[in-house]
Amino acid sequence: MITNRLKYITRVLGLALTLTVPTACSDFLDETDPSNLQPESFFTIPDHAEAVLAATYSGLRFWGDGAGIFSANWQMLEAVTGTATTQTGQNSDLNNLYGLIHQASTGHIGNFWNGLYRIIANANLAIEKIPGINFPDETQKQRLLAEARFLRAWSYFNVVRLWGDAPLILTPQTAASEDFFPSRTPQEEIYEFVVNELKAAEAAGLPDFRTDGRVSNVAVKSLLAKVYLTMAGYPLQKGASHYSLAAEKALEVINFSKANPSTLNLFPTYADLRNEDLKNRVEHIFQIQYNTVVAGFPLNDMLPNQTAVTYAGPSGTGSTVPTVSFYNSYEAGDLRTKNQVGYFYDTYYVNGTGAPFDLGQPHIFKYFNQKALGGPGINPTRLNNLNVNLIRFAEVLLIYAEAQNEAGGLNQEAYDALKRIRDRAQLTTPPIGSFTQNSFREAVWKERWMEFCYEQITWFDMIRLRKVWNETNRNFDDFVGHRNLNISGGALLEEKHLLFPIPLAEMQNNPNLRPQNPGYVAAPN
Repeated sequence: MITNRLKYITRVLGLALTLTVPTACSDFLDETDPSNLQPESFFTIPDHAEAVLAATYSGLRFWGDGAGIFSANWQMLEAVTGTATTQTGQNSDLNNLYGLIHQASTGHIGNFWNGLYRIIANANLAIEKIPGINFPDETQKQRLLAEARFLRAWSYFNVVRLWGDAPLILTPQTAASEDFFPSRTPQEEIYEFVVNELKAAEAAGLPDFRTDGRVSNVAVKSLLAKVYLTMAGYPLQKGASHYSLAAEKALEVINFSKANPSTLNLFPTYADLRNEDLKNRVEHIFQIQYNTVVAGFPLNDMLPNQTAVTYAGPSGTGSTVPTVSFYNSYEAGDLRTKNQVGYFYDTYYVNGTGAPFDLGQPHIFKYFNQKALGGPGINPTRLNNLNVNLIRFAEVLLIYAEAQNEAGGLNQEAYDALKRIRDRAQLTTPPIGSFTQNSFREAVWKERWMEFCYEQITWFDMIRLRKVWNETNRNFDDFVGHRNLNISGGALLEEKHLLFPIPLAEMQNNPNLRPQNPGYVAAPN
């Protein structure tokens, strides 16, 4: 892990060097040998700070990096939910995730660990070095530090939810560092660190909302609300106090939307969510940035297996497709299930623009970029520049609805938040007086399953609630003992699945990470 982080920092410095080293002949003899570039000699001007932040943001794209044949890292968080299955069988690691028989050697798990800690390494470098740079504009310095803190907090929030106790590394590392082989920090300390990081970012004076893909104050508040909501549930079980904090922070975002409805709001249609011209706008609070000049949209494993739904003809892996049982568990008339309108499609057009044909079962339309891939009357650009959502306003609304119901009881604001999500789906919401606290709680949970499917959110809901949507009886099961219906015979969720195993390579390289998370095979001595 440490070696990987050091290599990544070297790449950051190399990238920054190409952006900032003068090239005029008159300066040539005065230049320091670039091969001797070190962090201590590099961080001297604001452009260097901007470069390390750019590298930290780009690290988010590990989410879509490959994880073996016909698979990408993000699929780790979908395969285990039970809402998805696969039309291909070539990737054994992915198959093991679908079957809930993954172990410490599963490639996706190691990729997630390395990806998150690389972001943390670059954020640590930025947070240590930026204060020593002289900025003509102090606001720029504070903004960059706040963005780095947000990205570090987001990364540790994922680390602690995936592995529980984990190394909490806050400074750049070298082979001489005291904690080069770090031990695991108790998960409650990591959660408290994440909260404090986000509070510091919130106080830094970031712009309220941004359309350039960088962190805004709305993004900070939204993530803080999500962290509080998670802390209120399992494993910490902070309860009412943190539900109250989550509701308070989510309401701040909702109130901003009310005052600025053209800036922050729900999109009126689901098509807007997959419109690349609306990236980083309106409902999209924070996204991973993609552009084919650097990296194209990475969620194409949702395209049907070798089916001619795009300009490219027969293509796609179908290695993440919805289970028919999950699709059938939506309410009748839910617009999200309407073919080519909501989140699914069961027919399309040959090579994207030709004759209609039947796909044979529902597939995921949530991210189908018709501008790039083709559609009726659309000449495809072949350049898929969609972003990947991390936080959108719909989630803030449902965070508020859930948290307010738990902390202070159902009120009109919480009811309206739920109703807005259902109104867009063209569903009727029972009157507020018909709900009990428990029935409203489960109504919000259900809406989260239906609204955020295939956005790498559902798994984290399962572990914080220790509840799982039962697609057959349309109720909620306890996590332990629930059977996912995504493979033949189903896959049983066990206590051990509440955490992922520490990656095998990390356990082998660093004995201070032991013992392995319960239920998984320990690393050999």
